[in-house]
Amino acid sequence: MNKIGCHVSMKAPEYFVGAVKEALSYNANALMIYTGPPQNTLRKPVDQLRIEEAQTLLKEHGIPLENVIVHAPYIINLGNVQNPDTFELGVRFLKQELARTAAMGARYLVLHPGSSVKASAEDGLAKIIEGLNQALDQDEHNVFICLETMAGKGSELGWNFEQLRQLREGVVKKERIAFCLDTCHIHDAGYPVAELDTVLKQWDEVIGLSLLKVIHLNDSKNTRGARKDRHANLGQGEIGFDALHQVFADPRLDGVVKILETPYVDDHAPYGLEIEMLRDGVFDPHKLDCLKAEK
Repeated sequence: MNKIGCHVSMKAPEYFVGAVKEALSYNANALMIYTGPPQNTLRKPVDQLRIEEAQTLLKEHGIPLENVIVHAPYIINLGNVQNPDTFELGVRFLKQELARTAAMGARYLVLHPGSSVKASAEDGLAKIIEGLNQALDQDEHNVFICLETMAGKGSELGWNFEQLRQLREGVVKKERIAFCLDTCHIHDAGYPVAELDTVLKQWDEVIGLSLLKVIHLNDSKNTRGARKDRHANLGQGEIGFDALHQVFADPRLDGVVKILETPYVDDHAPYGLEIEMLRDGVFDPHKLDCLKAEK
């Protein structure tokens, strides 16, 4: 069965087990969580996260732990050349997130590579490599850092496949580096998602399909190449449902965990309805109307 899920919240009092329950309510067989607020470093001790209960619930529903994706917080910026404190915070917190991911039994930690701020792209890439090497140096956890494809807004790095390959090639423990492809991000970076054969061929030649572990399945509010990063609900953006369903259904991507990060509709999660459309293979432009508040 295709591995499809969505971003779910992990909050008190149920934490991890609550996140699994939310994913199950959408009929998902995968999920993505942050171990705490993505904008800061506040984290509950892992012994408060109800990990064993969550793992039991996952097992009861036949969902392997490799279908649980952890996303690192946005505040980690290993590409910051100018501010040593920001870089050191990123390395230190990445180490902690690797340990927390391992404690939860998950295998994949998705990470935005970083931004060079006012430095050159090459200097920023070199700094990210330095940070990844420091974070992994003494780390013995069985967790992959999955570098995410970025849209290329501002000074973001990792917006093309060549930069991502360069990052992995510079890491000593490169066996610990894998990748997450975001359909909205690569569209905004200029890649034609609708021409999937072309994109996958290029990915395989530059990086290798075996290193693709996670896909963020999102439509985009922007025209291709806009370099902005604004997610849209499936079929309601510039990529379109047919192209995204092709990504979902392509047998070459069967083993890749696919995660929806589409916008809420009037404060209601669309994920159950979008997962249903993906599995049916039929787009209904009015499917999400039931989530809209009456005006």
